[in-house]
Amino acid sequence: MPVTLEECETRNVIRLEGCIGIASAAELKKLLLQALASGKEVQISPQRATELDVTAVQLLWAARSEARRSGVEFTFTEEVPGEILTSLGDAGFEKASISM
Repeated sequence: MPVTLEECETRNVIRLEGCIGIASAAELKKLLLQALASGKEVQISPQRATELDVTAVQLLWAARSEARRSGVEFTFTEEVPGEILTSLGDAGFEKASISM
């Protein structure tokens, strides 16, 4: 499965694997909403992702915006692959918040 949610005591980790696009957008949205609703820190783990299409980037952008409004910490874990880093940077994510 390209998108999974690991629920921990103090945080939720959403793991992205392979190409994250329109086919996995509904699942990504569902898991982002679930993670945000918990009020715990939300971490995105893109280490195994090979591509994020515009749909996935928009969902991550919206989730980050909602996290900020709600006072929930929203971060990227691990090293972000170069191609993914470029896509996120082009979408307006600050480099410091996505590169580990």
